[in-house]
Amino acid sequence: MLCLGIETSCDETALALVRDGRCVESVLATQMDVHALFGGVVPELASREHYRFLGALYDELMRRSALSLDAVDVIAVTRGPGLLGALLVGAAFAKGLALAANKPLVAVNHLHAHLLAVGLEQPLHYPLLGLLVSGGHTHIYRIDAPDALRLLGRTLDDAAGEACDKFAKMLGLPYPGGVLLDRLAQRGTPDPHLFPRPYTHTETLDFSFSGLKTAALTYLRAHPGLMEEGKRVREAGTDAASPSLCDVCASYMLAVAETLSLKMERALNLPENRDVTSIAVAGGVAANTQVRAAMQRLADKTGKPLLLPSRFLCTDNAVMVAYTGALLAERGWGHGLPFSSVPRGQRLPDDLGALRAPMPKGDA
Repeated sequence: MLCLGIETSCDETALALVRDGRCVESVLATQMDVHALFGGVVPELASREHYRFLGALYDELMRRSALSLDAVDVIAVTRGPGLLGALLVGAAFAKGLALAANKPLVAVNHLHAHLLAVGLEQPLHYPLLGLLVSGGHTHIYRIDAPDALRLLGRTLDDAAGEACDKFAKMLGLPYPGGVLLDRLAQRGTPDPHLFPRPYTHTETLDFSFSGLKTAALTYLRAHPGLMEEGKRVREAGTDAASPSLCDVCASYMLAVAETLSLKMERALNLPENRDVTSIAVAGGVAANTQVRAAMQRLADKTGKPLLLPSRFLCTDNAVMVAYTGALLAERGWGHGLPFSSVPRGQRLPDDLGALRAPMPKGDA
């Protein structure tokens, strides 16, 4: 099966072709430089950039792959969650292709696609325990099948990636701050007692990173020189960072990573999850060095294999959308043209719920 995937949930415009679980070709346009001027993603600008890029990227994808739309068996597109305007641009493009070529259409849950993407590089043996950790979401799932993901825990406020970006912003680091935070942390020595492991005193699997941000802000106000150092890094690059700044970044990232690990270990120890075969970690923050190390320590401790996607598959991409769309199409799922996009803040049902009764053609 050849699946065309389309991803426009935030600030990456991406298309990919996946055949039988392997990427044939992919293209991507980033909007990082545009949004860096504003210190974060501007939704309206993101929508306009998706509109500007999509047609040209589609042509480039088909040119590189030497394929045409006639060869595509199914079209998959991100339904949500994400920025509503951005999602609508991708959905409209996908619907137009499906209608014009009379192709089946599958609308994909962006979060589930992140977790399932690890199957592109290594076999998936269900059930899995999945951690989705990104700029907008921090979720724990039990994964029994590509169309059976059950949410066990979620963030109550900021996601882990957002907490990292905001700490970087407190330091005066440029956007995107989370990436720079990781680079600086790799050069530092973490103090495991400097920052708390937030919301770990409860027995739930939910997350809350607001307490960590408050602790970090309090520390920086008591050590204003660190913020001046952050501004120097903004102007002169990471080589200008002092050991003390790198140590604080490492300590903050250790607190985030160990919080994620503690909650995942708690989920693994639940009686209903004793049959879990392995641990899958995905999302943009899964590319972080300390998060990957903490998850590996958890895997070694519990004897569960760790499934980590390559760093390219951690960030937003269309390969994961095409792969997930193909998995769902093979299980009989599909959409008609009237499906709606679901923005961040509106919950998609845990059963990939956007998926209605199976529909064989895009014009159904």
